[in-house]
Amino acid sequence: MDAISAPETPTHQPRPQAEPEGSPGAILEPIDVVESPRIRTKLRLYAILSGLYLALFISALDQTIVANAIPTMSAELHSATGYVWIGSAYVLASAATGPIWAKCSDIWGRKLVLLIAVGIFAGSSLIAALSANMTMLIAGRALQGLGDGGIMQLVAITISDLFSVRERSLYLGFVGFVWALAGSAGPLVGGSLTQYASWRWCFWINLPITGITFVLLLVFLDVHNPRTRLMDGVRAIDWVGMFSILAIALLILLGLDFGGAIFPWNSPKVICLLVVGTLMIGFFIFTEKRLAKYPLMPLGVFKHWSNKATFLVATSHGMIVIAMDYYLPLFFQSVKQASPMRSGVLMLPLILTQAIIEILAGFVIHKTGRYREFIWAGTTLMTLGIGLYINFGTNTPIAIIVGLEIFGALGPALLFQGPTVAIQNTVDQAETAAAIASLGFIRSVAMSLSLVVGGVVFQNSMDSKQSSFTAAGLSESVREALSGSQAAANVGITGSIQDVAQQQVVLEAFAWSMRNMFIMYTCLAAVAMIASAFIIHRDLRTEHTETKTGIQNLTKRANSSG
Repeated sequence: MDAISAPETPTHQPRPQAEPEGSPGAILEPIDVVESPRIRTKLRLYAILSGLYLALFISALDQTIVANAIPTMSAELHSATGYVWIGSAYVLASAATGPIWAKCSDIWGRKLVLLIAVGIFAGSSLIAALSANMTMLIAGRALQGLGDGGIMQLVAITISDLFSVRERSLYLGFVGFVWALAGSAGPLVGGSLTQYASWRWCFWINLPITGITFVLLLVFLDVHNPRTRLMDGVRAIDWVGMFSILAIALLILLGLDFGGAIFPWNSPKVICLLVVGTLMIGFFIFTEKRLAKYPLMPLGVFKHWSNKATFLVATSHGMIVIAMDYYLPLFFQSVKQASPMRSGVLMLPLILTQAIIEILAGFVIHKTGRYREFIWAGTTLMTLGIGLYINFGTNTPIAIIVGLEIFGALGPALLFQGPTVAIQNTVDQAETAAAIASLGFIRSVAMSLSLVVGGVVFQNSMDSKQSSFTAAGLSESVREALSGSQAAANVGITGSIQDVAQQQVVLEAFAWSMRNMFIMYTCLAAVAMIASAFIIHRDLRTEHTETKTGIQNLTKRANSSG
């Protein structure tokens, strides 16, 4: 079997000297916490990548597999109010714990921490599959999100350990391909399982796949193992920063979820959640900068305007991608009265377009070393594409919807990799894990915010149509089922309405509420388009060294940065 090194380029080229702090091209000084790349056989390397991509696939699939199944889950478990949290509990837990997983991998090594994340994901899938009520299901989904936070971060981090920035653009292209394919296929798979088997199979299917993944990574993954003792590692964790991150994500998202749906926006509960959550951001920054010995986030990466613009693009991109995966199926089921299966089929144009464009983008970035142009094109096309969704209505032909789906998928597909490559290229190899975790955290929080804010817009829009329902003569029970907090779980109620005029009123209300969501997302895409103009291009590095993990190397890194 041929032996190959992960990168294909020389491994000991000198790093460029750092420019003055605050300059656009500033690069962190190298520090002695890296080692030369290992020589791996093709079999081992392909087995490692297969394990990583399988883990990513099942993790990304579960972000959206429930999209078409949620109405059925809500009905069977008799809890319409849990609609939003079946999805957002997963994404919230993933977002809040991502940086923690990354820091744990710096302490105990990538392999051990990744295997723990896969194990948690498998166990929580079993809990979700056996759920007897909505509380148990949401708890299972939150634990799944906990495992997802580790998987999503550590797949990208491990690939970054294996390849140079220039080389990893190709393999991160496959990451984006897998993420787009799995995330977009989720509604189709979930809809099919729900309609022809049971929604519980959305979780049962995880078990054999996670089993294969665990074995591949256990046997073949051979990155640096620091053999850190448990208590030494526990003492090295930034506990204040960890709880601050959890508080930020939880308080803000709960405030947005409660506002207008459960409590008025001006209620003390909502105001308190939002204000305290916002204040915690300042507290987190202070602790990371002044108190933490080993910070969860490298705040230096936020100093440069180009990086700030990149983070803003990633935020908007995350919000829009998850909205397309979650709320387009809602449009099909509510406005077009599609079954879960048909709704999933109608998502296929989005799935295929995103997957193909993403892998092509990764290949071109790998060959040319250019990524800024993809960010520019992606944000522009994303704004135009999501803007065209505003025209979706009750009378829009399916053929036109499919065409606009394809066009709308182009922009987001180009943005899966560009921001990641841009951020990684500004930090030293030893800081890559923390930089990836920071970007992943912001992107994941954005996805959580998107689900909650999108749900709030939809619910409040449906509430504003109650007077129209009354004027149309709809019964009180139907009006209650179509109230803001209940509407998404009762999209099938239109079929039980006998009067054609009343049916049309309900369909128009659904379409109008979806239109308001698409207007909001178009504005977010426009913000990303403006921000992309401030991103500066830097040549992608071709030299590579593998990161050494463990407390000793964290200390060297902290001393060097200090």
